[in-house]
Amino acid sequence: MHLTDIISEAKVSILSHRLRYILTILGVVIGVMAVVIMIAVGETVDHHINNHFSDLGTNTIMVRAGAATRGNVHVGTVTTLTIDDAEYISALPGIQSITPAQMASAQLVYGNKNIHSVIIGAYPDYRDVLSTQIQYGRFIDDIDIRNHTLHAIIGPRAAEELGLPQNSVGYTLRIKNIPFTIIGVMRPRGDTALGSMDDMVIVPLGTLKRRINGDSFINSIPVIGIRLFPYADNDIVIEQIKTILRMRHRLRDNDADDFQIFDMRQIMESLNRITGNMKILIITVASVSLLVGAIGIMNMMLVAVVERRREIGIRRAVGACARHIAFQFLMESVFISSCGAVIGLILGIGITQFVGRIILGMYVPFSFIAIIVSGAIAITCGIASGIFPAMRAADLSPIDCMRRE
Repeated sequence: MHLTDIISEAKVSILSHRLRYILTILGVVIGVMAVVIMIAVGETVDHHINNHFSDLGTNTIMVRAGAATRGNVHVGTVTTLTIDDAEYISALPGIQSITPAQMASAQLVYGNKNIHSVIIGAYPDYRDVLSTQIQYGRFIDDIDIRNHTLHAIIGPRAAEELGLPQNSVGYTLRIKNIPFTIIGVMRPRGDTALGSMDDMVIVPLGTLKRRINGDSFINSIPVIGIRLFPYADNDIVIEQIKTILRMRHRLRDNDADDFQIFDMRQIMESLNRITGNMKILIITVASVSLLVGAIGIMNMMLVAVVERRREIGIRRAVGACARHIAFQFLMESVFISSCGAVIGLILGIGITQFVGRIILGMYVPFSFIAIIVSGAIAITCGIASGIFPAMRAADLSPIDCMRRE
């Protein structure tokens, strides 16, 4: 008995009990569809998280100020970083760009329109550290920093909400009732790990501190942004930064750091581990529904063995081997699971793409992992659930089969 004959007879048997097999296939379809959807959810979350952090790059370090401490006891609430700290750090090998920065919230006014926006005070290197691209005009330069000029770079969404033209270079808007000349418009960027740059306005750091915030401590800053050269070792540079800051802040050995250092490489690695574990958990949970489908296949195949005793007895009587009988039932089980896997894959991919792209308007990656994993699990379940019924069918005696009939 050839393989093609066994497969052909398996198809005939399935088609003769369509409704029963369709209901059994439905269990596999739901299981595979659940696996595909869950994997798509995990891949989409992973994609959007990586997109938010990818612009910053793995060679970006952020240093944030903390409250002053002595002997692990807080002794003040002033920020502990200074512009001088940034200048000392900039002398370290491996530092490509560095910028002190500060943020504030203020009202922007142009004509009869106004919005609330985040204002960032920074140095020219902010453009390199945060990968900020200019679509029109220019970025702030050293002259702007030195003279505390009333110049501003505006995000495209903020400009649109104020009714400014796409190229609004040369226009004047008011920030806290102070007139600023727009010298640049940022390229649309969307959301990042630090928020949406499209809504923000960038001005010289000294201008923000003196004119917008009215700070008393002109030299103090809350954040220092650093971009390293590609060849630099993040861990070594971070240790050097810690040494410099502790020395400059005159911290004793038992004093805690009065600053925090965030390494984007470590953050991305941690997020990738979390999303990886989440995807494994999601696949595991979704696979339970496939187990239910596999039990349905086994139950249906055991019923088929009982109903087809006469057929089995006749085949054995005319010379069919036990392995042929077993293989036929096994092929029926695999065929059912394979059909369910294909239909489940099509429905799962279709639903995720439709809901993600059309309804939610977000990018959903097409994952070959979903195809491989769900297909492999479905076929494995088909084989596993068909082995026991196939062995039961192969062990039947032709005499007992004919007698019971």
